[in-house]
Amino acid sequence: MSVRHLDCGTMRPPFVRGGLPCHVLLVERDEGLVLVDSGYGMHDIDRPVVRLGGNRTLMRPVLTAAQTAVHQVRDAGYHPRDVRDIVLTHLDPDHVGGIADFPWARVHVTAAERAAAATPQTAGERARYRPAQLAHHPTLVEHTPDGDAWWGLGAAQEVLPGVVLIALPGHSRGHAAVAVDAGGRWVLHVGDAFYHRSQVTEGGSTPWLLRTMERSMAIDRDRVEQNHRRIAELIARDEPGLLVVNAHDPEMLRDARRVDRGATL
Repeated sequence: MSVRHLDCGTMRPPFVRGGLPCHVLLVERDEGLVLVDSGYGMHDIDRPVVRLGGNRTLMRPVLTAAQTAVHQVRDAGYHPRDVRDIVLTHLDPDHVGGIADFPWARVHVTAAERAAAATPQTAGERARYRPAQLAHHPTLVEHTPDGDAWWGLGAAQEVLPGVVLIALPGHSRGHAAVAVDAGGRWVLHVGDAFYHRSQVTEGGSTPWLLRTMERSMAIDRDRVEQNHRRIAELIARDEPGLLVVNAHDPEMLRDARRVDRGATL
C-alpha cells in the first residue's frame, strides 16, 4: 500500500497564522482506495449553514471544490468509485463532510462515536454533530477496538488489511486514531488527539486560540492530556518505521508530504 497526504479543506480561523488543513490520507490498495477521514465535501459547499452550523463562522473553511477528496481522487487518476472504504477518526463535520461524495463506500467508525452522534448526552455533543452529514444514510460499519494497545496507545482493531483503528477517546466520546501500513512504514493519523505539534514535541508554543478550542471541544480534558503525553512519548522514541500525523497541523502535513513525496498530491 502507498499513502497520499491530502488537504481536504483549509480553515482560516483568526489569529492562527497560515491556517489549518484538514489532513486526509488517501490509501492506495489493490482491493480499492481507502480514505482516512474525508475533510469537507461538495455538499458542504452547497449547504454550509445546515451541514456545518455556527462553527463555520469561527473556522472559516475555504470550501472549494478543488480541495474536496472527490476532486483530488480524480486528480490522482482514479475514479471516485475506486474509493471502497472510509475510516473516520470521529464524526465532526470537518472530518466527515466528504463522505456524502462517496455514498457507496463503507464508512468505518467506533461504536462509541456513532452512539455519541445518535444520542448526544451533553450540550457540546448536541452542538458538534450535524445530522445532515449522515442524512444520505451511509453504510456505517461500527467497531469496538478491544485488542492489545497499539504502540502504547489505545486498544486496537484491524478493520481492513493493514488498516488499524485505535481507541483514543477524549476529544470526543469515540475518537480514534488510524494506523496504516504503508509498506516499510506505519502512518499513524491521530485525528484531533492534539491540535498543534508543540503539544507533543519540544519547543514552540500552541496558539492560544487552538488551546481554547481544544479545551472547549473536549468531552474529557483529562484524557486529552493523557493522549498528549502518550503521543509525545511515542514521537520521542523516533521510531524509523513510524510517521505520526494529525488532522490540522500544517507543518506536519508538509513534513509528511516531504517524507512520502513520491506518493503525494
